[in-house]
Amino acid sequence: MINIATRIKDAIRDVPDFPKPGILFKDITPILENPVLCGDIVDEFATRCSSMGVQAIAGVESRGFLFGVPLAIRMGVPFITVRKKGKLPYKTVSYSYDLEYGSAEIEMHQGSIHSGWKVLVHDDLLATGGTAAATAELIKSQGAEVCGFAFLVELEALKGKDRLEVYRGECLNLVSY
Repeated sequence: MINIATRIKDAIRDVPDFPKPGILFKDITPILENPVLCGDIVDEFATRCSSMGVQAIAGVESRGFLFGVPLAIRMGVPFITVRKKGKLPYKTVSYSYDLEYGSAEIEMHQGSIHSGWKVLVHDDLLATGGTAAATAELIKSQGAEVCGFAFLVELEALKGKDRLEVYRGECLNLVSY
């Protein structure tokens, strides 16, 4: 049987010049059209994360929800939504961070994460690590610990993994470019 990384890479579609000229976008939507591959991805994440002591999974808007929710179900832990400011309906806690050109703010509901919990940060793609690091800081601000990061794809040249080393949790991906 072909390994999971090869199957994922075979499914990802390269879209040149999206969202702007010079960018080669890694489109994961063909993966979502393959329910067997999706199930195998969740299984692979669950296996690789099983030794981390995960007590909750924080998924980053919006593609971090795609595999984060089924992974949380599979692992029997809560799924915590991390969204851009103004997208959550209840009382929130937030974290502001700088981007290459400007700033952003992410939020989660108050009380979603309990002090002392070990939380896995999940997103579809690791690029520069800015949003993942901001999510980790948001989790830490609630007295919880980041036990690791899980990404479907890592763009190694952008060195996002280096930015996440400070959190000491394992940083894993299923494929890298």
